[in-house]
Amino acid sequence: MIQSQAIPQFHLFGEAPLEAAFDFIHVETIAARSIRHAWTIAPHNHRYLHQILVIASGCGIARFEGDEFPFHGPLVIPVPATMVHGFTFDEDVKGYVATFTDDVVRGLRDAAGSVRSRLETLFCEPLLPLEPGETFERIHADMRGLHEELTLARDGHQIALRAHLALLIIEISRARASRQRYAEVTLSGLDQTIANLREMIEDRFRVTRKIGDYADALNMTSDRLNEHCKRVTGVTVSHLIRQRLITEAKRQLMFTDRAASEIAYDLKFADPSHFSRFFRRHTGMPPQEFRAGQRAPGVFQAPPADKGPTSVKVSRS
Repeated sequence: MIQSQAIPQFHLFGEAPLEAAFDFIHVETIAARSIRHAWTIAPHNHRYLHQILVIASGCGIARFEGDEFPFHGPLVIPVPATMVHGFTFDEDVKGYVATFTDDVVRGLRDAAGSVRSRLETLFCEPLLPLEPGETFERIHADMRGLHEELTLARDGHQIALRAHLALLIIEISRARASRQRYAEVTLSGLDQTIANLREMIEDRFRVTRKIGDYADALNMTSDRLNEHCKRVTGVTVSHLIRQRLITEAKRQLMFTDRAASEIAYDLKFADPSHFSRFFRRHTGMPPQEFRAGQRAPGVFQAPPADKGPTSVKVSRS
């Protein structure tokens, strides 16, 4: 079994990981990045990013936590955050890969359930092979729509990106539910302890900042939980908690007109100055400066390690 700590961690493949990835959607063709790496994406993982690959045609090998799965299109390959994965593609492969942070889909829900819950069901299997036809064409069309909106960046594209991503996940989950399971293949590498920890942090981050509280809920010692978290995700439990606080602070600064002091008290900081120091320490700027910089949609500039296609940061329209 591949050990996570020995695996490089990237933002997008070849790009240095970000300290606090947030509100991020990216899509590119399989060829766009693979051709620069001799059609082989070496084993790696992403700290905060989920991925969905939609392969229209061509063959390859998918690698998850040391296991290999040969594939041929058409099919869908879902990859959860922190999963160690890699690919070898034939040069004639055609398809797309969408990459996005969890916060983008977390709030999308209706009376029948959430988009995120549908996404989680996709992570139970490494491959979703499909037959050519109407179902795959709908999935492929949603992915093409994502790519077009990101590339053209027309008015309202931030809203359209979310809509296409939601439709993509829903169509894939429908396809999965309507077909017989793909042999006996299951994806054992998704770490349930970390999945449970992330769920608890999501529910409690405003009021629970102590590792011990999460460790007790998971029937583990604090040291054991922290070591497990570092092995699987590459960061500590405290880092995951801070990341969630920063994400919420950014979200409120970007999408509401609440004063920084109101946000501070909503996030249970003792006073606004404490919140301001915390935000500046972990983002490099005070809350007001971050808000001023986000009022106009911008283009996300990735670190220069691998100069691939640009990625648009989804901000308010």
